[in-house]
Amino acid sequence: MWPRPVPTVGDATSAADRRGDPTAWAFSDSDRDVLRLIMGARRDIRRFRPDPLPADQVRRLLAAAHQAPSVGHSQPWRFVVVAEPATRAHAALLADQARIQEAAAMETEAGRHLLDLDLEGIREAPVGIVVCCDRRVPAAGVLGRATFPDADMWSCACAIQNLWLAARAEGLGVGWVTLFQPDELRDLVAAPPGVAVLGWLCIGWPDERPPAPGLERRGWSRRQDLDDVVLYERWPGAGAPPAPPSRLAPPSQAAVVHAHDSGDAILSPPGSLGVLDRAVDRLMAVHPDGLRSDGGRAVIAAADHPVTSLGVSAYPASVTRTVLEATVAGVSMGAVSAAGSGLQVVAVDAGVEGGAVPGARACRPTRPKGDLVATDGLSAVDVERLLTAGVELAKELIGEGADLITLGEIGVGNTTVAAALAAGLLPADPVELVGLGAGSDSATVAAKRRAVVAALARAGAGAGGARHLLGTLGGGEFAVLTGVVLGAAAGGAVVVLDGLATSVAALAAVRIEPATSAHLIAGQRSREPGHPPVLAALGLEPLLDLRLRAGEGVGATLAVRLLRAAVDLRLATARTGPDR
Repeated sequence: MWPRPVPTVGDATSAADRRGDPTAWAFSDSDRDVLRLIMGARRDIRRFRPDPLPADQVRRLLAAAHQAPSVGHSQPWRFVVVAEPATRAHAALLADQARIQEAAAMETEAGRHLLDLDLEGIREAPVGIVVCCDRRVPAAGVLGRATFPDADMWSCACAIQNLWLAARAEGLGVGWVTLFQPDELRDLVAAPPGVAVLGWLCIGWPDERPPAPGLERRGWSRRQDLDDVVLYERWPGAGAPPAPPSRLAPPSQAAVVHAHDSGDAILSPPGSLGVLDRAVDRLMAVHPDGLRSDGGRAVIAAADHPVTSLGVSAYPASVTRTVLEATVAGVSMGAVSAAGSGLQVVAVDAGVEGGAVPGARACRPTRPKGDLVATDGLSAVDVERLLTAGVELAKELIGEGADLITLGEIGVGNTTVAAALAAGLLPADPVELVGLGAGSDSATVAAKRRAVVAALARAGAGAGGARHLLGTLGGGEFAVLTGVVLGAAAGGAVVVLDGLATSVAALAAVRIEPATSAHLIAGQRSREPGHPPVLAALGLEPLLDLRLRAGEGVGATLAVRLLRAAVDLRLATARTGPDR
């Protein structure tokens, strides 16, 4: 055991410390009681004494507000402290005007209640603060706002709450007035375009000490019971969409934490291997002891597609059969790469033209295949057959000792099929998902785009779920590989994905069974433009980005070499502890 390097900045605790006493970060019971008392005693104050506030006290309140959490640590709040009597009088007038306008739009009794509310705090309170949110930084430029653009406004609301609680602890009152037209209040404090206002805070010594919220005392409303506002898992009630089906339990929380702890215990800064560390965490949550040297399999599935008749590929359909035969012989690029990574190759014929390919495992459709544009790629019957065949194949491999399975595919024209399926599974523009594929020119790409757009128009994006899309927009290798992912996850194996086609199959599997996502690792990011959005939908970062177009699982098998090396580093590097 080697001594643990303790950082002089940041968190000095170790995973062992936190595991040994998860409650050590807590404050004392008495501290928590005080916090609960302050939160419970916070009130919206409307009447104030004229006594001034010391400047250092106001600064303490602003400092508390400035300690609030903010999305992407953006700190978008700005506090305009107003003391000028003319400005305060103008603000009070604006609030009165807005109150009368809002009351007029309400039912008679509610409007009267509103008119009875005391807004004189704007004039009475010794300090007025207009809370602003500087939104001039584009949402996409702030971590966390690309998905929730209004999170900066929520951050400012957190700042207001911090200030409010700090004020209550010092015996001060705060009134939050939002009865303003936002543009008028912004103009009042000369805020520039792109800066939003969240209202006016009246701050001072309270001339009332309400035991309950003011609106509750005035009969405006009452505080709801906690049980009325807490929901579990999903919003209940008739008409709610059904819960995602899940018959597979993901790795337990304890297993996920244990995997992460194993990385923190080695003689290296936590997370020092970056994306690799996250991949190893995911793998070791499933296999705590690492990978067997002989436990890897490379499943390479091949199929032909009638969509090639629409000019979407630079190669004849016969190439699919040739490459699959070379895979069976162990000399295709995918087979050679798999062998170099210590993986046993399993070649699957998922619908190659010209009859079953000798030496390949036959999982072939029994009914006619379509070109996606005029007819479905697979019948519903064949989708279920091939899904089941993929599940059974994965179970068989796991029974032989497989703990890791890489996915690969062979199929002239299948980048068109993959783009169509991706467009059906994602909220994305189908044109933007279409790439060059192997050897395409501009005319071929144009044909691919026409085919994908027409297929989506015929099938209807998302209609009927993943199984439906595997039939309307898919093909044999996609259905088989989707089944392999489902079976591998159910059996406890890790699945390493290759390019767009295998990732689309994995996304279909996740749509069918969400818990499979915990078993997936992205081996690479290919050059296909549809691949990054599919990986994003899977929540995966790729281990490699080499602009490969090879297919056949080459990127996945190359990534396995890196993954195995990273697991060996995790398991063999010196462990740390309090004493050497």
